[in-house]
Amino acid sequence: MTSTATTAPPQRPPASRTRRRRRTTRRISWVAVLLTSLAIVAYSAVPYLTSSLAQADPDRAPLASAYAATPTVVQVALVLHVVGAAVALLVGPFQFWAAFRRRFPRVHRWLGRTYLVGVLVGGVASLVMAPFNTAGMVGFFGFGTLGVLWVWSGWRAYRAIRSGDVRSHQAWMIRTFAMTYAAVTLRTWTGVLIAVQAFAAGDGFDPDAAFQNAYAAVPFLAWLPNVVIAELLVRRRGLPALRVVDPLPAQVVERR
Repeated sequence: MTSTATTAPPQRPPASRTRRRRRTTRRISWVAVLLTSLAIVAYSAVPYLTSSLAQADPDRAPLASAYAATPTVVQVALVLHVVGAAVALLVGPFQFWAAFRRRFPRVHRWLGRTYLVGVLVGGVASLVMAPFNTAGMVGFFGFGTLGVLWVWSGWRAYRAIRSGDVRSHQAWMIRTFAMTYAAVTLRTWTGVLIAVQAFAAGDGFDPDAAFQNAYAAVPFLAWLPNVVIAELLVRRRGLPALRVVDPLPAQVVERR
């Protein structure tokens, strides 16, 4: 009488399962970022571009009526800001699609240029708008700082790739898109804050006052958490940490 020994199937190493889990999480996160970016462009950006500011839908373009009373240069800046931010939101997610980058490198480069132009146009236009924002001095400093950092981080990403520093380029692209994504988180935080006020006020809820209160909080809240999360992602992926200025080349250091 013979006996056959059965061997258990080899188990997948824990490290491999961890990598698969991380890969799945990244894909889900990327799809979520893409869909929310598309939703914001379709719902919030299009109304500013399809009608005059005075006639725009106040539910989808709540700031249009306020900017309709500003000088013409500010109104033009608003439209340019919307266009630039919309382009950056539409193009940005595809820059983080690794398989797309590897398969279509030329398209990736051209989309990258398009993205950075959108950042430049949207960021400079936001600086023109900042003194006329409806959140007062908090909005001036919050949105103004965002505009400066948005353009600066885009410039750093461009300089890094032009010098052949791909890893620094990747890190700065993560940072600049974190600020691009403020278009999404601004509206998310605004909705959350309005909902909290509605719950607390009950029957005495005033939607207009609640919006003004919420909008006064988002000039910093819309982008500061994004920047923190972006830096955590940069460090987690082992990319170069944040440096305010580029390090000196080795030859310059040796001469000193």
